Amino acid sequence: MKRNEFDQDKPTLQGTVKNEIFEAVKGISFGEVVITIHDSRVVQIERKEKKRFS
Repeated sequence: MKRNEFDQDKPTLQGTVKNEIFEAVKGISFGEVVITIHDSRVVQIERKEKKRFS
């Protein structure tokens, strides 16, 4: 199976969604980013950031 044939069946992320995911991850030292997918589409991005003190 060629790579192109395999990739054709997968939905692609739009530029806006890619940017939102990148921005959610950028700058987090501790925490999580949750990406919710419905019907093969990103419908929600949640960012939880933790502040740690020593």
